[in-house]
Amino acid sequence: MNDLGDLLKPEAVRSGTPAGSKKKLFALLGEAAAAAYGLDAAGVTERLAAREKLGSTGFGGGIAIPHGKIAGLPAVCGLFIRLDKPLDFASVDDLPVDLVFALLSPPDAGAEHLKALARVSRRLRDRAFTAKLRGAGSADALYALLAGTESRDAAA
Repeated sequence: MNDLGDLLKPEAVRSGTPAGSKKKLFALLGEAAAAAYGLDAAGVTERLAAREKLGSTGFGGGIAIPHGKIAGLPAVCGLFIRLDKPLDFASVDDLPVDLVFALLSPPDAGAEHLKALARVSRRLRDRAFTAKLRGAGSADALYALLAGTESRDAAA
């Protein structure tokens, strides 16, 4: 499955977002999680920051996949932010990050969490796809790309 629509809601996708620091980015992700999924913003922010302290989730090519386990979450879900300016993320290739896909999972979603993480990673390693994400004009266009609905939208 190439699309990530089962992991995202349109409300969980943001475009041109200013962050300035990882701390601010994680706070923005917490706010997005609260708005899209009704989660506790501070709790999400704290879990993502705690995971990041274990090692950078910047995996190269200007992409990061911060992730964390969230109590009370019924299923694996995601958040996507395209930053207005790349952010230093201590990535494996030392390149700053501008595309961020955060993955949130229930505490007992071991295999599901790993499968979702692998799917997101695989999809975001596609350079043609990430170029489309960087060129998308709006959060709606980003969601369409991520959810695999862009071909239907292009015909409209």
